[in-house]
Amino acid sequence: MKTIVMGLMSAAAMFAQAQAQPKQPPAPMSFFVTSAGPGKGANLGGLAGADAHCQKLAEAAGAGNRTLHAYLSAAAADGKPAVNARDRIGNGPWANAKGAVVARDQAHLHGDTIELASTGNLITKANALTEKGTPVNGVGDTPNTHDIMTGSQADGRAFTDGQDHTCKNWTSDGDGAAQLGHSDRNGGGVSWNSAHPSRGCSQSNLVATGGAGLFYCFGV
Repeated sequence: MKTIVMGLMSAAAMFAQAQAQPKQPPAPMSFFVTSAGPGKGANLGGLAGADAHCQKLAEAAGAGNRTLHAYLSAAAADGKPAVNARDRIGNGPWANAKGAVVARDQAHLHGDTIELASTGNLITKANALTEKGTPVNGVGDTPNTHDIMTGSQADGRAFTDGQDHTCKNWTSDGDGAAQLGHSDRNGGGVSWNSAHPSRGCSQSNLVATGGAGLFYCFGV
């Protein structure tokens, strides 16, 4: 009997101690989908302009105390080498506006192993939130805006086929095309970063394809 009582007292003490421990605060936001683009279609002012837009939106949301980069690749041009989106965003982990971690590291984000590729990261409609903490419209919503500009292959690297996948390295709102991912992982492809190309580079082209000129931002 004594042993039972002591066991119950010990369990109660452990429970009280666990209850007394403060809850860990949610991870700071280091990943979001832009709630809006600059308004010029895929003409983002190049990578620098896209990064500045990420920073501006984060600051407006009260999370501008870290450096953010756009998840965008760029083709080799004018004597400059190609830029891979995955090389621009640090090593993770990355958390959304609600504190949910969407990927632990680069390997988890891009499915660099067979095991990780089979499980996938946590970028889904529920987790691919804007900097305001709101979901992005997906398949079944009106309008559907799940097309997210990346200019990237599924592994996060730039294309090497000589075709335009980046709307002239994010400076065109006319000719060209942009490779797009699906933030909700649904509808005609399940890749969050490389589902299909856009119909063109203008805002109207992006909207007609199923987007709104949005892109991903990651904390470096």
